[in-house]
Amino acid sequence: MFFTLQNKTQAKSPICLGLYDTSVEVLDSATIVNFVEDEEAFNGSICDRFALLDSDHDGLLSYAELLKELQSLRVFETHFGIDVKTDPKELARVYNSLFVQFDHDSSGTVDLEEFKAETKRMMLAMANGLGFLPVQMVLEEGSFLKKAVERESTKLALAA
Repeated sequence: MFFTLQNKTQAKSPICLGLYDTSVEVLDSATIVNFVEDEEAFNGSICDRFALLDSDHDGLLSYAELLKELQSLRVFETHFGIDVKTDPKELARVYNSLFVQFDHDSSGTVDLEEFKAETKRMMLAMANGLGFLPVQMVLEEGSFLKKAVERESTKLALAA
């Protein structure tokens, strides 16, 4: 289930300063699960994001490369969209812990398969947390959740 309301918001990401296209979407767990289970759509999105993050094009994500993605999410620097001061040491510990979750073989880098497996695990955990009741979210253009909504929209349009 989903609905779309287009908007532009000022970017707070350290990756890109400017305007990001965002939309307000209503979605439920089924939208996310269906996207993750669609191997072609999910794997394509994973490969695209991995290539974008792999700035030195070596086929691996270093801590610094993945850190940019984690920081862009700004999960820990905002509280209901309002900036809050967060202890930099605490942030560093959290980001390091997240990197370790992605680095399954403890090699110090994250390969495509590790990135895909951990992203899939996180998205399914998010879907599990949402449950079957629809929720309203602001989604950034190009995000995995936005791609899930777009996939669902296309599927419904083709069925009509």
